[in-house]
Amino acid sequence: MKTKPYKTSDYLKTNEERAAYIAVAIEEGDDRLFLLAIREVIDSLGGMAQLANKTGLARESLYRAFGKNGNPQFSTISKVLDQIGLRISVSAK
Repeated sequence: MKTKPYKTSDYLKTNEERAAYIAVAIEEGDDRLFLLAIREVIDSLGGMAQLANKTGLARESLYRAFGKNGNPQFSTISKVLDQIGLRISVSAK
């Protein structure tokens, strides 16, 4: 029996699943986990190169922004989420 490495992005099939995954990462309160969740969602939709084509942002910039040491601006996060069919919202506790 041949196995393959587990990739979260393989299991994020719908925007509802993607939104829930990012929401859980936000609830954890860890910036790195939030960026990892966005990277997994990007991977589930075809990767950085495809996203770069959709957003008009340079692929290298996206890799830097959402890489392990990334620190993207809110405008970048917002633009990326918009292109992948998601948005950030705020609600009262």
